[in-house]
Amino acid sequence: MKTRIGILGLGGVGGYFGGILAKAYQESEDIEIVFIARGETLKVVSESGLKIITRDSEIVVFPKVVSDDPVVIGKLDYLICATKTYDIEESLLALTKCITKNTVILPLYNGVDATERISTLFPDNEVLQGCVYIFSMIESPGVIHNVGSLQRLFFGSESASVYKMKALQNILKNAAIDSHLVDNIEDTVWEKFVFISVLASATCYLNFNIGEILESRTGRNIYVSLMNEITMIAAVKGLNLPEDIILQTILKLEKTPPETTSSMHRDLLSGRNIELASLTEFVVNEGQKYEVETPTYQLVLDKLGNPNKSII
Repeated sequence: MKTRIGILGLGGVGGYFGGILAKAYQESEDIEIVFIARGETLKVVSESGLKIITRDSEIVVFPKVVSDDPVVIGKLDYLICATKTYDIEESLLALTKCITKNTVILPLYNGVDATERISTLFPDNEVLQGCVYIFSMIESPGVIHNVGSLQRLFFGSESASVYKMKALQNILKNAAIDSHLVDNIEDTVWEKFVFISVLASATCYLNFNIGEILESRTGRNIYVSLMNEITMIAAVKGLNLPEDIILQTILKLEKTPPETTSSMHRDLLSGRNIELASLTEFVVNEGQKYEVETPTYQLVLDKLGNPNKSII
């Protein structure tokens, strides 16, 4: 029987990694990649395929199955989730018929609470923890533009089947995806969360791209203040993050094209819903829970959470 892997969400993350998987296993008799999409993305990918543009290449993938109909999607062995965090519950509940008790769910969201939220919906399923490092965006429906040189995926679990996780790791590796099955996955996920939460909050608050943050004293001060607050929470929670995480994170930014910004900033500029609850408000709430002051995060939350305040 085929191993069937669903890709929920064809944005910068799901579109890139899902596309690479679909390309690698296009002719496979053992592995089937299923795209789960809706609206204009579903229409475009069904008719013209999914296009992935990188600095060095351009590929078009034609999946055998792309649908939003649970009957067409069918039962899944693995489900890789990469929608926005505000869509977690609605998007997954729509796939209840596709998720059996044996389906392993891998969330790749911009946040750290997805595993808990998904486990509440599907308490009998193995829900992993995961994160990615990638600068990738939707250029238009069905077209993914990867603008960076880093495309790295991490996942793991303290309780899930090692056999199933190793099987998934082999599938990812054989597709030439830079993936890592790690033991200390919570530390790894939080290290990524520190990166994306601070970047999203800073870019939206300042209306700066990465280059403008690095070049501006105000930008760097806001960025470092946010870093200090979130890493203090991580320390109080007992997480083992690198001692030089602030320096490491700034070095990552310096290697990124300066015109790049966070996905939350792009959504804000486009007038779309933003992941404020998962990327900014969550940190403020964790600060209150662990009695860690987060004045800079609170500034960001107050500004972005108030529709009457000018953001741009």
